[in-house]
Amino acid sequence: MTTAEIRQRPVGELLRQWREHRRLSQLELSNKAEVSTRHLSFLETGRSTPSRDMVLHLADRLEVPLRERNTLLVSAGYAPVYTRTALDSPEMAQVREAVRQILTGHDPYPAVVVDRHWNLLDANSSASFLTAGAAEHLTGPSTNVLRLALHPEGMAPQIINHGEWRSHVLGQLRRQLESVADPELTALYEELRDYPCADAWPDIELMPAGDNLVVPLRIRRCDVELSFFSTIATFGTPLDVTVAELVIESFFPADEVTRTFMTSL
Repeated sequence: MTTAEIRQRPVGELLRQWREHRRLSQLELSNKAEVSTRHLSFLETGRSTPSRDMVLHLADRLEVPLRERNTLLVSAGYAPVYTRTALDSPEMAQVREAVRQILTGHDPYPAVVVDRHWNLLDANSSASFLTAGAAEHLTGPSTNVLRLALHPEGMAPQIINHGEWRSHVLGQLRRQLESVADPELTALYEELRDYPCADAWPDIELMPAGDNLVVPLRIRRCDVELSFFSTIATFGTPLDVTVAELVIESFFPADEVTRTFMTSL
């Protein structure tokens, strides 16, 4: 469904869709939002028109992302309230500086910045070490880091625990879909799920493997087995759609061999 089609749908229908996506009954949402069940029912069926403040109030209780809050407002006949500023605009200079400081400060270990669809926006110099040898069509201007990781012409042939890492990536993407209900992410999930994987691993919520405390990315480079774990960082209390959707993934050495190898590069 296109954005234009979504915006043509009544706001009540969109609110009901978000409520059902959050697996909430009308009673549960009315309690969270401190509005009557009757009023909520009237809003969802179109018998009542929500005010601008009510749209934002319900969107907050439903934990709707900023981009989709704007969609709800437009559908209800109001102007969007959350800006969507281009990352390369002058207004985003401080954000870019903060991101660049995190990336360069993380060298000699890899770190990347992606948007909500996991498209690469920026990376530090060490990130290219992980992607060496990947096909050019996966590393161009429209690089998607999840596609790059699991594609048979990407990093997948070099990932030693391919099945385990694939299960981790798909699980992470499923949890994101539960939050945002994004058609483009759904298509990406289905694409990644269909990639071949000889290393069988249960496509379920992860279970501990060995002595690992986190899921490692074990990859072979220069005839050395390297092991990393990653952390995810986002901006706190964002009021801009672009800022809210920025994600910084930083990789750390999971053993001393990896630490020594990366430091010596």
